[in-house]
Amino acid sequence: MIHVVAILTAKPGKRDAVLAEFQKNVPAVLAEPGCVYYFPVVDLEGLPESMARIGPDAFMVLEQWASPEALQAHGASAHMAAFGERVKELVHSRTVYALRNV
Repeated sequence: MIHVVAILTAKPGKRDAVLAEFQKNVPAVLAEPGCVYYFPVVDLEGLPESMARIGPDAFMVLEQWASPEALQAHGASAHMAAFGERVKELVHSRTVYALRNV
């Protein structure tokens, strides 16, 4: 299994707009061969300040893929390209980690 953690940081005040576009794309991603799960998460409020935060303009995407090939096909899909185009003016940065079990 391939685990992916992607951090998308929106331009100030634009996270909700990016998340709305993200949610529109989720059904297409979940229908991809090899997609095990794919969902966004944001900071949990009310925890001690010692806990790290991604911040009010960011969200993480937690993903699991059956194989490296499935992940590569996901990245090359038309719906991901369309999502990128729709949010390109709203996103400040994007960092993607592809991980394996040890």
